[in-house]
Amino acid sequence: MTTLVVFESYFGNTEMVARAVAEVLGADGPVRTLRVAEVEAGHLEGLTVLVVGTPTRQFRGGPGIRAWLAKQPPGRCAGMRVAAFDTRVDPLAMRNPVERLVANAFGPAVGPIERHLQRLGGTLVGPAEGFALESSTGPLRPGETNRARSWARGLLGALGDPPSAIGAPPPSG
Repeated sequence: MTTLVVFESYFGNTEMVARAVAEVLGADGPVRTLRVAEVEAGHLEGLTVLVVGTPTRQFRGGPGIRAWLAKQPPGRCAGMRVAAFDTRVDPLAMRNPVERLVANAFGPAVGPIERHLQRLGGTLVGPAEGFALESSTGPLRPGETNRARSWARGLLGALGDPPSAIGAPPPSG
């Protein structure tokens, strides 16, 4: 398995999660962790797994990740297993009720990122995940890097399943 973890990070929080995920995924083969600005077309050649991480910025993914995904040609992720995560402030922790309302209405950044990866032909490895911040600049809430490692272990387990089994209902019987 050859894996690339691509991330955008402003205050280091998303990078910490990306590196924790890569640490676990590296147990099953080569893994590279790159800031989105460092990714070149050749980095995506021959990949088995692509994981994309973004901070939630104004209720959507970071502009670098969004621009990078938008410029990818159709089918770019064909044959790849894909996953996405974001870092975000928990709406319940927001003091401003208007911000809470907007955050709940628009949802986290990770959903659109995950859907974009699928439109590019990727097959989801497992459900997207969000990692909580204490405030918009961080730090991560205690235990979130351990939770990131657990999420990555779940991805590893799912990678052992055939792509068609991911997200499929359990067999009836």
